[in-house]
Amino acid sequence: MTEFRTGDQVRCTLAGKAYPATFITDRDGMAVVKLGSGYNIGVPFGAVTWEGRPRPEPPALSRPVQRDDLPELAIISTGGTIASRVDYRTGAVTSQFSAEDILRAIPGLAGLGRFRTEQISSILSENMTLGIWQDLARAIFHAVRSGVAGVMVTHGTDTMAYSAAAVSFMVETPVPVIFTGSQRSADRPSSDNAMNALCAASAAVSPLGEVAVVMHASTSDDRCAIHRGTRVRKMHTSRRDAFRSPGMAPLGYVDYPGLSVTLSPEAVPRGGREPALREKMEERCGLLSFHPGMDPSILEAYRGYRGLVVAGTGLGHVSSPWVKALSGLVRDGTTVVMTSQCLHGRVCDRVYDTGRDLLAAGVLEGEDMLPEAALVKLMWVLGQTSDDERARALMGENLRGEIRRRSLHGL
Repeated sequence: MTEFRTGDQVRCTLAGKAYPATFITDRDGMAVVKLGSGYNIGVPFGAVTWEGRPRPEPPALSRPVQRDDLPELAIISTGGTIASRVDYRTGAVTSQFSAEDILRAIPGLAGLGRFRTEQISSILSENMTLGIWQDLARAIFHAVRSGVAGVMVTHGTDTMAYSAAAVSFMVETPVPVIFTGSQRSADRPSSDNAMNALCAASAAVSPLGEVAVVMHASTSDDRCAIHRGTRVRKMHTSRRDAFRSPGMAPLGYVDYPGLSVTLSPEAVPRGGREPALREKMEERCGLLSFHPGMDPSILEAYRGYRGLVVAGTGLGHVSSPWVKALSGLVRDGTTVVMTSQCLHGRVCDRVYDTGRDLLAAGVLEGEDMLPEAALVKLMWVLGQTSDDERARALMGENLRGEIRRRSLHGL
């Protein structure tokens, strides 16, 4: 067997056709290679011919010249696929790029604004923490207070909705704060990183005045959708148009490649409030999804928590044995909020006996809040007050567009 090294240039011959590739590793007696398309495949070693040692790293791209006549924007990087490169040790992508690297990799940004950059972290978003949320909120607040026209936050897509909701509550902003990311890494021809970044920058200089997520609106490269930070969810593991706004239409769209922005009347307008930072949050909160036959003893794990969000069935239901257990948590000082696993509609615990029993036990209706937004809101509310009644009242208020008084169907 030929001894290949990670990064070697090779040629794979399959069905009589040769494909240039890069050797990654051997696994289960097969050679794992990365094709020019960016996809990894496993092939028999007999089909692989060595071509040469690893290619040298390309020279670093120079930073685009910034124009003084354009609005100033801040890029705050947390990592994610939009800020990643190929790790040939594993064949996967790893988050390594800084905000500066993003600006170099997408030179078209220089035609939309002049940028300052800050790197808060370099993580894949499953590693996000409350502490990083707070660092991010502080960085956004200071950028906004310094007078930038808008802020772009690059973030991994898996937990972007949580972070956008967290920042929505922690930072009051008169300018756009736009989260964006990439479903597919830059080494793939179908990568969405450049388009999403350009659309996000366009939204960041628009008349918007709230926190939003900007990602592909369709599988084509035709436009991006602008989703409210407290009403957005990732709905698909890998599609470029993975993000949706359950229960409402997007706040607007950014056409591509023209980059014109259209906002709905519901969008909060730019300049409507003074910047403010309230970053204190309660970490002892949880989110639990109920399923049939689920033993209520699992709630013992949440005893001592200050808050718990339950994603119940339908209108906001759990089994009868759960009612007593949840009542005990409420008596012990845990604020319990009921949401629904359904993607559309709202919680109403006044229809069936179980719901009425939950209300009598002190469980709060979560209206039509998405479970993840309800969790983040509960963490923030309990960070602002130690008064249980005040906390319960705040959870029922529409603070950042997270609650809609009229539920729309099929959006």
